[in-house]
Amino acid sequence: MLVEMTELLGRQVFTPEGRLLGEVGNVVVDVEGSKIDGLYLDEPSALSVEDSKPINIPYRWVSAVNDVVLLRYFPKRVSVKRAAKAPAPAAEAAAPAAR
Repeated sequence: MLVEMTELLGRQVFTPEGRLLGEVGNVVVDVEGSKIDGLYLDEPSALSVEDSKPINIPYRWVSAVNDVVLLRYFPKRVSVKRAAKAPAPAAEAAAPAAR
């Protein structure tokens, strides 16, 4: 069964365990390879993705596409990596250099 890319938009995405993950918000395309690279979810379930941050699901994880999208793999929980705080700038010398 062939599906147009635009038909994927708005389809519900389910994990292998049958949990609703979210809806397809966009399709990521590999233009050079002429294939779908991933499915972008704008607001995934907070039960599966920390803070419901947007995610891109690799298309190789997709098991089936029909009325819904069924994944063959999805981690139990996706955590957001926290960026390390930048170190404070070094204190300038007490007296600026004379010119």
